[in-house]
Amino acid sequence: MPKISKKGIDMPESPIRKLVPFAEEAEKQGKTVYYLNIGQPDIKTPQVALDALKTHSLDILAYSRSEGSENYRIKIANYYKKNDIHVTHNNIIVTTGGSEALLFAFGSIMDEEDEIIIPEPFYANYNGFSTASGVKVVPVISKIEDNFALPPIEEFEKLITSKTKAILICNPGNPTGYLYSKEEIKKLSSIVKKHDLFLIADEVYREFVYDGITHYSILQEPSLEDHAIVIDSVSKRYSMCGARIGYLVSKNNHVIKTALKFAQARLSPPTLAQIASEAALETPQSYFDDVIDEYVKRRNILISGLENIEGVKVAKPNGAFYCIAELPVKNSDDFARWLLESFSYENNTIMVAPAAGFYSTSGVGLNQIRIAYVLNEDSLKLAIKILAEALKVYKD
Repeated sequence: MPKISKKGIDMPESPIRKLVPFAEEAEKQGKTVYYLNIGQPDIKTPQVALDALKTHSLDILAYSRSEGSENYRIKIANYYKKNDIHVTHNNIIVTTGGSEALLFAFGSIMDEEDEIIIPEPFYANYNGFSTASGVKVVPVISKIEDNFALPPIEEFEKLITSKTKAILICNPGNPTGYLYSKEEIKKLSSIVKKHDLFLIADEVYREFVYDGITHYSILQEPSLEDHAIVIDSVSKRYSMCGARIGYLVSKNNHVIKTALKFAQARLSPPTLAQIASEAALETPQSYFDDVIDEYVKRRNILISGLENIEGVKVAKPNGAFYCIAELPVKNSDDFARWLLESFSYENNTIMVAPAAGFYSTSGVGLNQIRIAYVLNEDSLKLAIKILAEALKVYKD
């Protein structure tokens, strides 16, 4: 039999999606499953985007430009300007989701066996993207006891080698909800300039920032033009995960020209989704104000509920809509599967994401889970109750 590639064998399973068959089986058995495992908002997509899909006048659904529609990119640049980020449409490549933007970034700046430093826990698919690109992830561990703050810069410098090409952060963070301060961004800026590295920031949750804190983009940092690459997406901002539209943004023309070659190889981003995404840029500020208020309520319900469960430790997020919770269990993979296969509370159960998959360091995060607070308040309260009842009876 022909052999599967080593790269294919090494590709990690998604900790977010690998339990789906067990959730489907639980539902077949008549249980109601509350999904805390995936960042699929239940917030309605802006009406202006939905209307654009209904009223477009296309006769042929044709290719767009490989870098995305010029008109759309001009409007994206205007969106950034409103956020005190000054770029032109020529600094932007529209991609098929933020995932493709990150793959283009990896392909443009790193060769096989090069290294990228990432504070962990991190978005699980960074492991998959690095494996697909033949790149080695070098983790620097942030801790729940420190609310997942940026580790000391000295910890980064210890890890830099001749193969190091970049540092990657997610800001605000998935899975922790941690928001990097302006001071932390400046520290990272200093280290990438000192060692001539790229700084990649996944900023797809830019709008989801709480407690009066302001998001500071790496594109706002002076003298970082040659080093900064931003990954962005419409998925969470406008509750348009199915549109699969993202952006790669950089003022480094060499990065953009190189990424464009990858974009040309896949022809173009989806045309119809660009129409909806362009229209979404007209979403009124009141939409975001209401969404932020809703997520703050959900976060507060979740964090206070988790803090009241004996043996549970949780870090308070200042952004995005995730948190990491440490449970009084040995193995959260086993616990998450048990919740779906063997447990119910009044015929209800929950699906969570085991957090070990958000680390690249073996053996770390085994007793942690990621929770996405994307359910309405009543569902979230019930989900917390289910978790509390499950922990009372679960035996490792």
